[in-house]
Amino acid sequence: MPDTRSHRGPAPEDARLFARPMWPRLRQASRDLCWLLDHGYALASAAELVGNRYTLTTRQRQAVTRCVCSAAARQRRHEHETTTDELREQELWLDGFNVLTTLEAALAGGLLLRGCDGCLRDLASVYARHHEVQETVPALELLGTSLHAWGVRRCQWWLDRPVSNTGRLRRRMLDLAATHGWDWPVELVFNPDKVLAEATTLIATSDSAILDRCQRWINLTHAVISRALPQAWIVDLAPDVATAPGPSP
Repeated sequence: MPDTRSHRGPAPEDARLFARPMWPRLRQASRDLCWLLDHGYALASAAELVGNRYTLTTRQRQAVTRCVCSAAARQRRHEHETTTDELREQELWLDGFNVLTTLEAALAGGLLLRGCDGCLRDLASVYARHHEVQETVPALELLGTSLHAWGVRRCQWWLDRPVSNTGRLRRRMLDLAATHGWDWPVELVFNPDKVLAEATTLIATSDSAILDRCQRWINLTHAVISRALPQAWIVDLAPDVATAPGPSP
């Protein structure tokens, strides 16, 4: 069935599933899942165990799973993270769909989740097909003006070639770049994750698999949203891992 959405906004049930009274249970689930990861449990089996324990819905389980990582992974990510203060005159490589969909969701009032590593992640991931929404162009323009303000010299986009409509999105990006005078080359490749994970250039992503391998990264969507979209709907599911000795009885 064709994707006819005009926004990358919240799912109908999100207001209930992620309402403030739900936060303690979701954070406790994140806490327990982090503990299990630290003790060698595989993510899939640990997430099922925790989800069953706290009777989480499928969407809540997805949210918690996207927000957690082991203590070792969290430490590595922080050690390799840089800040916007270091962006001036830098070349920045972007995990295209990862960055774009998060900003689209923020502009549309969609749910954003803050995880253990400080990254913001949405639940509106792109899989086999990209569908342009009303927030696509505003998200690109917001990103462009933010990067210009931080003095980024060149912004290299990497998009998944197998995703349908990627070529159309590339043309949209190049047209905007030409209009604003931004240096925005856009590459379509079969596996952007591998390119970004192995890059020596500074990258922007919140993809855990890339963050666990890359040399230098910046929490770009968090920086942009903090700067320009203070009204964004952010639910912090990061547990108090420093004082988490294990799953509660």
